[in-house]
Amino acid sequence: MPYDVLLVDDHKIMRDGIKAILERSNEFRVVAEAENGTDAVQVCKKNTPDLVLMDIGLPGMNGIEATTEILRHCPGAKVAILSMYDDEHSVVGAIRSGARAFILKKASSGDLLDALRTVAKGGSYLSSQVSDRLLSRIQRGELDSKSPTSPVQGLSPRELQVLRLVAEGKTSKEIAVMLDLGLQTVRSYRKTMMKKIGVNNVAGLTQVALAAGLTRWTEPQPS
Repeated sequence: MPYDVLLVDDHKIMRDGIKAILERSNEFRVVAEAENGTDAVQVCKKNTPDLVLMDIGLPGMNGIEATTEILRHCPGAKVAILSMYDDEHSVVGAIRSGARAFILKKASSGDLLDALRTVAKGGSYLSSQVSDRLLSRIQRGELDSKSPTSPVQGLSPRELQVLRLVAEGKTSKEIAVMLDLGLQTVRSYRKTMMKKIGVNNVAGLTQVALAAGLTRWTEPQPS
């Protein structure tokens, strides 16, 4: 029997390409698709897939946050993260969220299938470029466990999620809809974060989020 897969990516052409690769193997069957993290959580609840292949760079709730939510509601699912980036923040964030694999989008179709086979059997997988890079950093002593304390270390996973969305310019109302929270709950999170971090406005929260690598600055697009 093939493994049931939930495919999550905000680009349909990417989903179609990956779906073709998986279904040609006869080992995997795409039973559902989603184009953002919020929908992925809801779809996972309904379809209970064996595997979730999750793009990390999703609009709204990103792939790492969606992985945390999926595993909270569907603990039997196994999540593999697919990413264009191999930076330490993305890799470590993915693994801490509960993902069993981190696969680069430049990987071959054979590597993708190998990764999903490994995860389906209960193992873990890192793309070779990622594992080599992390190993080199460990050998050079660059991943010291005694790194300086970040202002965001005292925040809960949900507070980190809200902080990232605030930093990306989302309003409290938009965040409430994205995360299925009450508006007053979101406002309470914002006040609590400001107190914990020691800032008194959204600009301060945004600076902290950027410094912590929770989001990336992008130039405003001309109207």
